[in-house]
Amino acid sequence: MQVDVLNIQGQKTGRTVELPQEIFGIEPNDHVIYLAVKQYLAARRSGTHKVKTRAEVQGASRKLHKQKGTGGSRKGNIRNPLYKGGGTIFGPKPHSYDFKLNRKVKDLAKMSALSYKSKENAIVVVEDINMEVPKTKQVLDIMGKLNVSDKKTLLVLPEYSDNLYLSTRNVPNVASTLLADINTYDIMNAEVLVITENTVKLLQPEEAGAEA
Repeated sequence: MQVDVLNIQGQKTGRTVELPQEIFGIEPNDHVIYLAVKQYLAARRSGTHKVKTRAEVQGASRKLHKQKGTGGSRKGNIRNPLYKGGGTIFGPKPHSYDFKLNRKVKDLAKMSALSYKSKENAIVVVEDINMEVPKTKQVLDIMGKLNVSDKKTLLVLPEYSDNLYLSTRNVPNVASTLLADINTYDIMNAEVLVITENTVKLLQPEEAGAEA
């Protein structure tokens, strides 16, 4: 699939890049996308919820009254879960919600998500963006000229740029990520992908390697 390369002014440069068919042109698999998004969101849950058991609440450990002869039911100490202020039975404990997903399933999910964006013509390839200093206004200007300023945008970069990261982090509808860190959730959560020219070159079969 040939895509025109735009400059940061939103104009065609006359160059085109090839989006690999084996990544952007496969038949999307909805189920693996669901699994990958579910796993990503589950891993983000903190899982720090906790209640106190009868061993952790305050209260004396003495027996409330003798076992027999009172006419009442037998009782232990005041920390009994049946009493106000007592411990909680079978309450939540800190744990992770994350679950394992095979690498091949994750890769298929990412390729399926990218194929959806390709089918929707929601991929914009732009020449490399180089910023001398962090400047949010410049990023807003570039996104406006690419006609994506009103859309939730994911900017995919080949390598980390401190100036670009600092420039995009305050823009509500723009997120930046490295090609090596891209995930299915971020792809599906974005309305449009803005991919730099050098990032696409890394996806070519002879250069992709583990990155793809």
